[in-house]
Amino acid sequence: MLTIYGVPVSVHVRKTVVTAKLKGIAYAIDPVIPFNPPDNWGSLSPTGLIPAMRDDDFTLAESTAICLYMEHKRASPQILPADARDCSRALFFDGYAGYVFRNMTHGLFFQKVVSPRILRGETDESVVDKILTTTAPRIFGYLESQVTGRFLVGDRLTLADLGIASNLINYQYLGFTIDKTRYPALAGYIKDVVALEPFQQALAGEKPFAEQMGLDRSFVA
Repeated sequence: MLTIYGVPVSVHVRKTVVTAKLKGIAYAIDPVIPFNPPDNWGSLSPTGLIPAMRDDDFTLAESTAICLYMEHKRASPQILPADARDCSRALFFDGYAGYVFRNMTHGLFFQKVVSPRILRGETDESVVDKILTTTAPRIFGYLESQVTGRFLVGDRLTLADLGIASNLINYQYLGFTIDKTRYPALAGYIKDVVALEPFQQALAGEKPFAEQMGLDRSFVA
């Protein structure tokens, strides 16, 4: 059985979990915390980051690589479109999801959860305010302009949605909401994607971890 290493509420771990659920690939979660990793963590994740994966004697790290491994392991349903332009756009949005994480989600999650609840430090509200007033509106404005249907690319869930939606889930976990008046398309998009069965199953599996960390699950249907 495939093993995914990492805390399920992680943006990147959730990407791999939803992919496994979408494709019907059996997996187990080993909830590795990067701040307190197991002794063999360096061999599983050379960067020290989550997630990592083991499938029999094969190991791999980095969420997109893991998702693409599962794409080849079980081809249907596809998370990468066959059309060249759609495939390229899906890969672009996967990369943009990394930008969203680095510039918005990570900073907010660190200040609101990791620092006060795990590291026993303080929240720097000036960092939070700057992200919410400067970075988030720029990201949300761009995504609002890109949402033209139920999914970011084509007519079904793809790699494009996995990373973007996962970031927006963690944004809402912190008690923030996406303004329906200012970003109606984006607000509708994330509500619809979260309601999909693979995301609902993933979020159900995250519940104990989310509750332990004091996260806000009111947006979960």
